[in-house]
Amino acid sequence: MSTTVEDGSRTEVVLTDAEFRERLRELPPSAKLIAKVLETDQPLSQGELAEESLLPDRTVRYALNRLEEADLVSSRYSFRDARKQVYYRTSE
Repeated sequence: MSTTVEDGSRTEVVLTDAEFRERLRELPPSAKLIAKVLETDQPLSQGELAEESLLPDRTVRYALNRLEEADLVSSRYSFRDARKQVYYRTSE
């Protein structure tokens, strides 16, 4: 059962692992790989995800867009460098 978390400016849905896996099943392999990388190490920037997954930047961008559309990944600005966004999974 998913839960909703509010942090003032946005509302975020936190999914259980079963819900996360079910939504992930319909996505392309590149999105599945990015989700797996984020499972072991998060939050990561787009460049770090490209480096860890060995995928081209454009493919990582596409995968992140698909994951965000499915509410499986969220982003925020990096605390270390406010010019960059970092990505993290939305499952419990």
